[in-house]
Amino acid sequence: PPTSQNNEQGSTLRDLLTTTAGKLRLGSTDAGIAFAPVYSTGTVSGKSGRSMPNILDDIIASVVENKIPPNRAPKIKSEIKDEPKDDRKCAQDDCSKRYGDIPYSWICDKHVLWLRDHKNSNNWKLFKECWRHGQPVLVSGMHKKMNFSLWKAESISLDFGNQQADILNCKDSIITTANVKEFWDGFEDVSKRQKVKNGETAVLKLKDWPSGEDFKAMMPARYEDLLKSLPLPEYCSPEGKLNLASHLPGFFVRPDLGPRLCSAYGVAATKDHDIGTTNLHIEVSDVVNILVYVGIAKGNGVLSKSGVLKKFEEEDLDDLLRKRLKDSSELPGALWHIYAGKDADKIREFLQKIAKEQGLEVLPEHDPIRDQSWYVNKKLRQRLLEEYGVKTCTVIQFLGDAIILPAGALHQV
Repeated sequence: PPTSQNNEQGSTLRDLLTTTAGKLRLGSTDAGIAFAPVYSTGTVSGKSGRSMPNILDDIIASVVENKIPPNRAPKIKSEIKDEPKDDRKCAQDDCSKRYGDIPYSWICDKHVLWLRDHKNSNNWKLFKECWRHGQPVLVSGMHKKMNFSLWKAESISLDFGNQQADILNCKDSIITTANVKEFWDGFEDVSKRQKVKNGETAVLKLKDWPSGEDFKAMMPARYEDLLKSLPLPEYCSPEGKLNLASHLPGFFVRPDLGPRLCSAYGVAATKDHDIGTTNLHIEVSDVVNILVYVGIAKGNGVLSKSGVLKKFEEEDLDDLLRKRLKDSSELPGALWHIYAGKDADKIREFLQKIAKEQGLEVLPEHDPIRDQSWYVNKKLRQRLLEEYGVKTCTVIQFLGDAIILPAGALHQV
């Protein structure tokens, strides 16, 4: 900025907008533009061919239109925007009228949108209505678009069994490095799983193996199969026209957008059902998680199918999810507990309170959510509701389900 300032030189953003728009409105020939162009000419344009800087100037002019010129009474406008300001129910009722051609339902007390036909080309329109409220979305049937043979446990073990990877023991959070084959050998055969000190079967997880560029380089066929099968490609595809990350300039530091292969044993074969394979945490970017394979564990101590279903039914489930459990064509594989980002502070305070009750040291810099040190079991979820008014959104992920979460949503699996 120039060293000398005068009355027109804005010292605040408000001043800058006012003076710049004033010059534009009064027809000054030396007004210039308020911001330097952030896109080269022709890179971003609408159907009218207008460039980004011109649009910005129009916006700036309209923002302060009521204040210029000062000798005229302000122009008062009354507008009705398309985004309702009352509760979410209004938006949902409106959706039922506008998107009658899209098969969908609301689950979890109308907090999660369930898109039931992954092939419907209009899904993204309804998704957009839901996404603006920061709500999770479930899309079912994605496995029907995929090459299922690529995602079988035995197929991955055969192709990559000699690779080294970090394997996490979900019970005690101990990480060891081992051949991937050791993990996959026990994936569906409980007798081949590691045992912990008391003789119980270990619940293991391949920790983000492979991830990002490694995934693409190691598994090109699976990478391509995954990308062509993504739900709502307008948003979820790396090149999606509504995927903000795909349009960021190169100098932005981007978050790790994956993809990651998340593989873990189920807890049905263990005595302790109060542990998870993914503890409560927050992602810094929006995330889509597709359940591409569900293994059926065999061996001593493993619950039967009816026993597994009973464990699911003990959860606080939506009626539609209970109905899906009874559908023999559906294969449940993962249990999710999801919380809205606005409840993060309450949950953080609650977990620190529980830690003190258990005699654990709580350091000032300790963040139980960032550290991913908690799986909130059923008893704690009930206390969280009673003491802090925070309700858990419980979702069962079936084979082929894609769960799409907005950044900042807390979740555990």
